[in-house]
Amino acid sequence: MAMQRNGNALLHLEHLPEAMAQEIARFLQYIRLEKGLSANTVAAYRADLVKLAAFLLDEQITSFSAANRHHLKKFFQTLDSLGIALRSRARYLSTFRTFFAFLHSEGIIASNEAEFLDVPRLPPRLPQVLSVEEIDSLLAQPDTNTPLGIRDRALLETLYGCGLRVSELCNLLQRDIEYEAQLLRVMGKGSKERLVPIGRMALQWIRTYQQEVRPLLLRSASLSNDVLFLNRSGKKMSRVSVWQLIKKYAAMAKIDKAISPHTFRHSFATHLLEGGADLRAVQEMLGHASIATTQIYTHLNNAYLQEVYKTYHPRG
Repeated sequence: MAMQRNGNALLHLEHLPEAMAQEIARFLQYIRLEKGLSANTVAAYRADLVKLAAFLLDEQITSFSAANRHHLKKFFQTLDSLGIALRSRARYLSTFRTFFAFLHSEGIIASNEAEFLDVPRLPPRLPQVLSVEEIDSLLAQPDTNTPLGIRDRALLETLYGCGLRVSELCNLLQRDIEYEAQLLRVMGKGSKERLVPIGRMALQWIRTYQQEVRPLLLRSASLSNDVLFLNRSGKKMSRVSVWQLIKKYAAMAKIDKAISPHTFRHSFATHLLEGGADLRAVQEMLGHASIATTQIYTHLNNAYLQEVYKTYHPRG
């Protein structure tokens, strides 16, 4: 617990031994001026290094050049015993590796002892998703008695119903819609084209938008270049404007989650897998080059199944 106590006390570099304070100060100047890191990032590095300095002082080590692999391993063992989260420990390790690499490059230490430490294995970050009920509520928010409300409903139905990236949505052309086949032609990353099924509801709202609203928004055919979704100036919708629409309608639906256009894509994939869709089919619809990228959604689906089990199974 000494590390925790000293880490809180030694909040200023001037409280550290001169050698430690100078080594940290030189590093912070390097990442600020030469690497161009933000003030918040520099402050985070500084806090991590002060914490390490406090621990080393408890070990009777008064300069980083005197610290070895044993001391660093003991630091992380102490973090573990204090219940520090795995992700925080990984951040500390990243800081120390960068710091000791700098000291080594400057000739301050003979070797980078942090280089040989093991990286904590982090669980996969599960993407934020909306439930089917939350999706339904959000999609119902646009006022479809207004032209822009019709456009927004068509846009949101397409974003969720096809699992598109926001850039793919903004770049859709009218000729990309195949009404008879109920398919959407999408130009994805690396200019790779794919066909994605599009549902009846999305097609219905797109057709209404095309017939009743898009002609009102269109100021010049040369400006839109057949782009499907237009802003009020008759130009292509931007990613920022789509994000702002989603933020507005999420607030109206009282959805208390940090969501973005990509949340619709995550929700699309998750809901397909929850419904029994094949992983390979979901990979094709998302346009993932590797099945490994799509497998993040199997982790999410497993978490969902565990929650269902806990909620409904008599022995859960």
